[in-house]
Amino acid sequence: MSVNSVNPFLDSIQVQSGTETKKSNNQQLTQEDFFSLLSQQLSMQDPFKPVDNDQMIAQMASFATVDGISNLNEEIVNLNSLMTSSQALQASGLVGQKVLIPAGTGYVSEEDPTLKGVITSPEKIPSIKVTIEDEAGQVIKTFEVDGSAGGNIDVEWDGLDKDGNPVDTGIYTMKASGVVDGKSQDLIVSSYAHVTSVSLNSATGAVLNLRGIGGIRLADVLAVSEV
Repeated sequence: MSVNSVNPFLDSIQVQSGTETKKSNNQQLTQEDFFSLLSQQLSMQDPFKPVDNDQMIAQMASFATVDGISNLNEEIVNLNSLMTSSQALQASGLVGQKVLIPAGTGYVSEEDPTLKGVITSPEKIPSIKVTIEDEAGQVIKTFEVDGSAGGNIDVEWDGLDKDGNPVDTGIYTMKASGVVDGKSQDLIVSSYAHVTSVSLNSATGAVLNLRGIGGIRLADVLAVSEV
């Protein structure tokens, strides 16, 4: 006794797809393979024990879900690649320039003997005390800047110690404090650093390599020096 298909529509898919499964890396052909196999399963089923509709729908839904996740993953990979390329292009344009970083640390050398930065003051303070320390934490020099304008206040250290002598090449830190409501309060200090090169990191994105300091993520840069 011959066995007839219970679904003419799936039979038509079977005719179009052929009895052999097409081997291809193309995602659309993979879908055709699935429906071809499904139609063959239906055409060969026992008419007295047909395939459960719920089971068939579950199989199709499962395939669609896997296919959707695969496409989504591919789109995310493409997006990440595009963002990385964009960051690399943007970061490469900063080589040779100075960027403002969220730290008061800077590198002083004969080539670049001064240290510039920005002090952020929440209030208008008539006088802000600036302290320069070396890598060992020793105080090299102290001086004051006008903070009466409040907000972001430019600051520059000339690279000289308290006796007026040029300091040795190395890493130095600017700290700032002011009197707020009758109490001494530490203020946020950011400093400018020279960008020497760029690195790409799959986890952190573009990283700017700063002279004498190390690396910093492009996303953490506060500003680019106009000078």
